[in-house]
Amino acid sequence: MLAAWVEQLLGFASGALVTIREDERYPTLMAWAREEGVGLLGGNLAQAQALAPELWSQTPLERLDFACEPLARPGRNEPCWCDSGRKTKHCCGAVALPGHVPEHLMWMLSLRDWKGDTLKAALESGRAPAQALLEAGLIAAESGQRGRAQQILESLFERADWSRLPEQAEPAFEILIDLYQERGFHRKRTALLDEVLDRGPLFLRGVALERLCLMHLDNDDLDSARAAFVRAQQALPDSPTLAYIEAMLLLHEGHEREASERARFWFRRLARQGDLDADQLQFLADLADNPGATLAEQLLNAEEDLAGPLASLQALLEALPTAPCLDVRLADEGRLEYHTSAREDTLFAAWQKHFRVQVVGDAPMGFDDDPWPHAADWLGELCSHPEWLDAPRVVQALALALTSRFGSLPWMAPSLFTPLADRLERWLEQVQAAGTGTLAWDDADNAVLLRTGLALVVGMERGARQRSRELAERLLALDDQDGLGLRELVLDQLLREGRDREALELSERAVAEQAAEPAPLLGLMMGRVLALYRLERRDDALEALAAARRHNPHALAMLCADNPRPVNVGGDGIAEPGSRAEAWQYRTLMRDQWRATPGALEWLRGQLPG
Repeated sequence: MLAAWVEQLLGFASGALVTIREDERYPTLMAWAREEGVGLLGGNLAQAQALAPELWSQTPLERLDFACEPLARPGRNEPCWCDSGRKTKHCCGAVALPGHVPEHLMWMLSLRDWKGDTLKAALESGRAPAQALLEAGLIAAESGQRGRAQQILESLFERADWSRLPEQAEPAFEILIDLYQERGFHRKRTALLDEVLDRGPLFLRGVALERLCLMHLDNDDLDSARAAFVRAQQALPDSPTLAYIEAMLLLHEGHEREASERARFWFRRLARQGDLDADQLQFLADLADNPGATLAEQLLNAEEDLAGPLASLQALLEALPTAPCLDVRLADEGRLEYHTSAREDTLFAAWQKHFRVQVVGDAPMGFDDDPWPHAADWLGELCSHPEWLDAPRVVQALALALTSRFGSLPWMAPSLFTPLADRLERWLEQVQAAGTGTLAWDDADNAVLLRTGLALVVGMERGARQRSRELAERLLALDDQDGLGLRELVLDQLLREGRDREALELSERAVAEQAAEPAPLLGLMMGRVLALYRLERRDDALEALAAARRHNPHALAMLCADNPRPVNVGGDGIAEPGSRAEAWQYRTLMRDQWRATPGALEWLRGQLPG
């Protein structure tokens, strides 16, 4: 019965709104209710006459600058407000509507229908009820009207009185943050998060902190992610989402055992409280048993259309046969060369018909377009033709695509990146077996193998650190010119593993080799400082720090600051040497290692100018 009433109510209210917009006069509405509206209520004239005045009183009118023109509710013995001429107690006052009529219904329907300047003016009037904004924004988002949804939801959260915000605003807040992310409004996203964190209601502050933590993880800024997580714990100490986020954070930091222990803690704590359903408790139990596999499975299930194809890809990679031999030659002057074969070219051409996106030839990593909007096609075809992976160019494209989407997620490394690394290393063994020489980027088709290696090193960096470092070192041995910039990555991994003497040797060798270059990498220079500090060679560390500061005068202050303003690195991800962007990029990647080194940040702060 209630569902039928809601359907009738929406139909009647929508028809009434169309009529009101004709001239915004009450008699016009009542005439429509008796002649046409009655049919929308199953022929019940009494209900039609009783409902129309209620809806009129809550309808925003353009002629009144979007204010309503509510009717005075008559007394029992006064003439009825439906203009029937009878007393209220004998007319609408005797009618009991089958269900509730929301006070914001006509505002919500108006916001759903208005467009352009009218919608903008209505929102700017500030008269729209929060619940109407909330529901209209959610409807627009669900129907794919991203611009309209953003416009309406922005009005909801721009209100000065946060206390009047409905608690159902949480999903609307998350949708608006996602819209900002999808549409590139990064400054608006940051401003909204800051606003909520400064003065938003508690339930939204917790959500904002959780989203902020996830954003920092996406950007590999582990130190900021950890700080946001601690604040989230303080704001919402019993939120089950914190268990999920802490597991992700610990896996990003390389602490898989601790991730399991903390998941067990959350399971025991939340199970005692009895607020979670069976599925949530089972997720926490699975998280404690195997955090990486659980997060990987959850991610695949969340991919909707791609869940099946990605699961099939995992199965394919797990069962891949040994990679075939390549055509590798030792040319003059000790130059190793890989040449594609006719079979490999044929396999790649078949793959490319479905993949369609081209690898950018001059870039270390990247495509001329996004391959993921049509991924269901190429993933499905690849799983039907596993022999395509005999062609290094297919493996290159797959590795780049997977890294672009999953490379920052440690739990995806075992199932997606490690099997491809096995294949590549088989080929690199063949290269090394061809003779002693250099696999230079510009020679023959070498860039295919080197670019694939870089993609896999990056893809495994968080989830399979040792394997990532070993592959990077192998590539460095083959390409001693370091055309891929792998030395800095290997240095970072050595520091994370506490192998400080090896890190120092690598950094000193790299800095010495780059002495003639106009701009040595900041990461190599600061990595040398950290290694010297850990080895308690403080005078040498000061000297190395001075050299790093000459290269980038912003690095020290940026690294020491607790909450600096983020700096846009640029679309290509390459920061200008000596710039604030380079300093920000180094802070993002490595501040957690400075913070984890006892006394290191305090020592750095002591070197700041007074």
